[in-house]
Amino acid sequence: MKTARLARHSLRMMSRYKVRTGFMMLGSVMGIAGLTFVIAVGQSAQRKILKTVGQMFGDSGIVIHDGGGQMMGGPHGPGTRLKIDDIAAIAKEVPGIEAWDPMQTITASVRHGDSTDNAAVFGESERWPQVWNRTASRGDLFDETAVTGSARVAIIGETVAKALFGSDDPLGADIQIGSVPFKVIGVLEAWGTDPHGMDRDNEVIVPISTLMRRLTNVDTISAAKLVVTDAGRSDEMKAEMKRILRERHGLTSGQPSDFSIITATEIRRMVAQVQRVLFFYLPLVAVIVLVVGGIVSASLMLASVNERIAEIGLRRAIGARSQDIRLQFLLETTITMLAGGVGGVIFGYAVAQLGATRMHLDGVNPWMAALLGVAASSLVGLLAGVLPALRAARLHPAEALR
Repeated sequence: MKTARLARHSLRMMSRYKVRTGFMMLGSVMGIAGLTFVIAVGQSAQRKILKTVGQMFGDSGIVIHDGGGQMMGGPHGPGTRLKIDDIAAIAKEVPGIEAWDPMQTITASVRHGDSTDNAAVFGESERWPQVWNRTASRGDLFDETAVTGSARVAIIGETVAKALFGSDDPLGADIQIGSVPFKVIGVLEAWGTDPHGMDRDNEVIVPISTLMRRLTNVDTISAAKLVVTDAGRSDEMKAEMKRILRERHGLTSGQPSDFSIITATEIRRMVAQVQRVLFFYLPLVAVIVLVVGGIVSASLMLASVNERIAEIGLRRAIGARSQDIRLQFLLETTITMLAGGVGGVIFGYAVAQLGATRMHLDGVNPWMAALLGVAASSLVGLLAGVLPALRAARLHPAEALR
């Protein structure tokens, strides 16, 4: 019997047993949808994390953060112990530091006329473009003189510019941060959102001395970043920085550190851990669901063999070979699982697009997920159909017709 005719007959049987076919497809749909979602969103999240880590840390960045424990992303309030003099001492005593930048951060109301925006305001030194690998897309940057003189100048992000000025040019305009007037001298190059979902374009950068004296009235900083010349010495340099800070803060051996230090090497290890979760454990869950769906499909097809014994006997009696019967049941299972797999790819891609939008990720790429999904559903369908097909093929025509 020709394979094309067997395929048509299998499709007719699938349409006749709609409930059974639906249950068989369901496991494939859920498994492939989960696999598609995990792979598509995981790839997009990986690109986002690597991009953000590269922008923030580069290959040779070390970040010191006020307060113990691990540093997390996002703006932080004024520091309590860490000072610019601490970072200057580290830069002086630890060889191999190329550049450094202290940072203080607050969240404040930014106004221009009747327009208001709530933005993260960063106080930085004149070295921040070099240290943080970011600059202005238009306008100017402030220099050492502006930092020394606590100049009231600001560089605003694209989100702030749009909220306060709409389509007007913000360069040279006056804004108020809290109650302090500033002059806009530049607009930050676009960044987008970070992995925490924070809009990095909703930021304002001002001289750190201006922020500390006029906005926060503190002499401490929340963080600092140092760029080292030899990334291979990051761990060694971290230990030396820790020693210097503990001595300057008067901490004894039994007291915990009141700061945290994280290197680009440690960040890469964290990223590797996230990748293992995204590309091993989560897909494994989806594969388990798919395998369970295949087991359900095999069970339903075995039950179908018992229900269709008379049909099998009649077909054998009029000349159908055992391999024809075997191929028919194998095709029915494979087509059902494959159809569920295609549906799962479509459903998973739609959910992945929605999830990527909500997580502020770039667009997802469905092609690898689609290929893996279709291949996985076809393989599971073939494996699930083997046992029912063999059982159906072994039925003797005379016994089947009784």
